[in-house]
Amino acid sequence: MIKNILFVSLLLAGGTHWASAQSQTTVGAAASLPVSKKENMTISQLFQKVEDNSKSLRTSLSGVEAAHLGIEAAKSKKLPDLDASLSFSYIGNALITDRNFSNVHGLKSPHFGNNFAFQAQQVVYAGGAINAGIKLAELGKQQAEVGVKLTRQQIRFIALGQYLDLYKIDNRIKVYEKNIELTRQLIDDIKEKQTHGMALKNDITRYELQMESLKLGLTALRNNRSILNHQLCNILGMNLGYLKKEGSQMNQTSQEIQIIPDATIADKTYGKEGEAYWQTAGTLNSPLLEQSNNAIRIAEQKEKIAKSDLLPKVAFVAADNFDGPILFELPPVEKNLNVWYVGVGVKYSLSSLFKSNKRIKQAAVETRQAKEAHAVQAEQLNNNVQAAYLQYQQTYVELETQRKSVELAQQNYDVMNARYLSQLALVTDMVDASNLKLNAELSEVDARINIVYAYYRMKYVAGEI
Repeated sequence: MIKNILFVSLLLAGGTHWASAQSQTTVGAAASLPVSKKENMTISQLFQKVEDNSKSLRTSLSGVEAAHLGIEAAKSKKLPDLDASLSFSYIGNALITDRNFSNVHGLKSPHFGNNFAFQAQQVVYAGGAINAGIKLAELGKQQAEVGVKLTRQQIRFIALGQYLDLYKIDNRIKVYEKNIELTRQLIDDIKEKQTHGMALKNDITRYELQMESLKLGLTALRNNRSILNHQLCNILGMNLGYLKKEGSQMNQTSQEIQIIPDATIADKTYGKEGEAYWQTAGTLNSPLLEQSNNAIRIAEQKEKIAKSDLLPKVAFVAADNFDGPILFELPPVEKNLNVWYVGVGVKYSLSSLFKSNKRIKQAAVETRQAKEAHAVQAEQLNNNVQAAYLQYQQTYVELETQRKSVELAQQNYDVMNARYLSQLALVTDMVDASNLKLNAELSEVDARINIVYAYYRMKYVAGEI
């Protein structure tokens, strides 16, 4: 994200004119940037913004709502099936012939016909298919809820990463600004020495190049911060935009919110729990592990539904038919006839004996596959937690190392500065000492933020973010 200062120096040495043009372009672009307002934000507030405004999270929540309706639809299969029909018809006259189509006689028939039919069926036993279907729908809802949890953690972790990068950039900007001020003071000192014949013009030129390098680096940091801030605002749903009419044209106008991370996050004390704690937390809370566990239960219910084809279906049935006229009498009788019945129906599909065995075997294999996938997921979770824990511990070692590096780089810079002012060191030695000090300070800033990131990454892997 941030170019190394030595690399920037080489670019400037190869073309200072390009740097000057770039600086002018940046100034021109800055004038067209949208108006921004600052908003201080803690990590808890960041997560709340995700909860309130994330489009991805809203999509997952809609999935839960749809899954809940799926449960209601599955339960409705326990309700009776009711069918009713009503019809009116025109009936033509009947015609009677001998078998050889001779001796044709017409019989007058009533022409107005009516029919009303009502049927009811209540399933008593369906081989467990209905209960398995309801359970399958409930597991579908649980999977949707786990999907919400997983989406929430993913969006939170992405937003947190960008949030911490903003914090890191803000601290790097401070380091650059401090070094720019130190370089400016050093240039003034060298110019003072030049007036007394104790320094060369070339010495001033070297430090002016150093100053341009720092300014370009600072510009890059500020631009990167603007890009990252815009992306984070989009994730949090905080970018404000509206159309403004000017004359006959509609222009897009926006107000960018500048997110200011909590300045105390790097100074807080974070958890020191052992690896066993995080392994247990991951086993209990990981959405990925919960998803794979639900997948086993879903496969088991599908297997039950497949096996239900081999079992008979039992239902209470009732029907009523009200017809007129009576057409099965010749000549037709101009009367209405009502017939009704109630009883128990048993249905068994003989073809399931040779058709369902393949489906049952397939469902059994899918159940076994889901169990194997769950074991793989548990193994990956164990590896990820162990790696995240060790990386978290490593960040503390890296911080101590970087603090020592900053201390040594500062000592080296002070010594070189004193020697240079006493004309005992070359200006190139002074530039090297300045670059070494800058890089050490930047690495120390990164190391402090890396502790926070590694801690929340460990929580993310364990499903606790």
